[in-house]
Amino acid sequence: MGQNSERVITTGVPFLLITPDARAAGMGDLGVATTPDAYSQQWNPAKYPFHDIEKGIGVSYTPYLSKLVNDIFLGNLTYYRKIGERGAWGGSLKYFSLGDIQFNEVNSGTIINQGVERPNELTLDLSYSLKLSDQFAMAVAGRYIRSDLKITSDLDAASANTLGVDLAAYYQSTVRKVGSNSMRFRSGVNISNLGPRLVYDIGGQKNFLPTNLKVGTSADWIFDSNSSMSINVEFNKLLVPSPVATINDTGTLIYAQPDVNFLQGMLDSFNDAQDGFSEELKEVTWATGLEYQFQKVLALRTGYFNESKEKGSRRFVTFGAGLLINQMQVDISYLFSTSTVRSPLENTLRFSLSFDLVSGIVVPEEE
Repeated sequence: MGQNSERVITTGVPFLLITPDARAAGMGDLGVATTPDAYSQQWNPAKYPFHDIEKGIGVSYTPYLSKLVNDIFLGNLTYYRKIGERGAWGGSLKYFSLGDIQFNEVNSGTIINQGVERPNELTLDLSYSLKLSDQFAMAVAGRYIRSDLKITSDLDAASANTLGVDLAAYYQSTVRKVGSNSMRFRSGVNISNLGPRLVYDIGGQKNFLPTNLKVGTSADWIFDSNSSMSINVEFNKLLVPSPVATINDTGTLIYAQPDVNFLQGMLDSFNDAQDGFSEELKEVTWATGLEYQFQKVLALRTGYFNESKEKGSRRFVTFGAGLLINQMQVDISYLFSTSTVRSPLENTLRFSLSFDLVSGIVVPEEE
C-alpha cells in the first residue's frame, strides 16, 4: 500500500482541476456533457453555440481548506457571447490564492522575519466554438498559465509561465420520443491543458500540466416545455506519465515521473502504469449526477464522484440547488466525503452566480 500511494499521479497547477462553479459541483464535479451554461468555458466550450442565452457572465468564489484557514480561495470570472446562429466565443480568468505565508530565518537562535508573501496561480482563457451541424459543435481554447508559488525564502524567485490548449466537441440531439417519453441526448469530450511543462527557476524544477481527458454523456427526460430531469455520467483521465520505480543517487528505490516532453508523456500515459491495464483503469475517475429543473426557475441536484483508493481516494457525495431570479441564476452546493481521505472542500457551502446580459432568451431554432 505504501508503494501504491507513491504512484499517485501529481501535476503542477492542480487548481485547474478544482470545480469552479456550484452547479457542476452539485452534480459530482462533472460538466462536459451537461446542458450549456455560463461556465461551459471550464468544462466544454463547444456547448456555447447551443445555449439559449445570447451572452452572459459567471462569477464564483470557492473557499479552499476553509476549516483550517480563511485566506485560501479560488475565484473565477467567465464571459461568453454567441456569434450569429452557429458560433460563440468565451473568456475567463481563474485566480487561486494560497494565502499569506511568512518566511523566517533563524540566525544565532534568533528568528528573523524575512517578509510575508501571498503565493498565487492564475489562468487567462479564450475560446472559440462553432456549430458544424445543427446537432454538433467543436471548440478550441487557448490558456495562459502563471504559477507564482514563492516556494523558498528567495522572494525574488520568478514565476513559472506556460501556455495550454483545449480541444472540445459536443453533440446534442433533437427532442425525440422514446416510448411514451420525450427525451434529448447529449455527449461531450474535452482534452484540456495541452501544453509544455512548467519550469520553475528554483533548481529547474519541471511539472507537467494537468492535461486531462473528459468524456461524458447525458439524457434528459422532458416533462413539459419548462420542466425536465437529466442524468449525467462522466469519465476523466489525466494524460500525464505515471510515477515509475527508479534508483536515486543514494541507491534508494523511489517513484518519480519520467523526464519527457508533454507530448511523449501524454502518449505514454495510456500504457505506462507499473501493474499494466488494471492500474491504468484505476487512474480513471468517474462521476454521475442528477439534475431536476422545475419551471426553469428551481433546480435540485445531487451527484457522486469516485477515484481509486490507490490513486488519490477522492470519493464524495454532493448536493446542490439553483434558483433563477429575474436574469440572475444563483447556485449552491455542498460536499460530503465518503473516503478516509478528507476533501479540502468538505463541509464547505459553495456559491456561484451567472447573469443573462441581454435580459431575455433567444428564441430556439425549430426542431
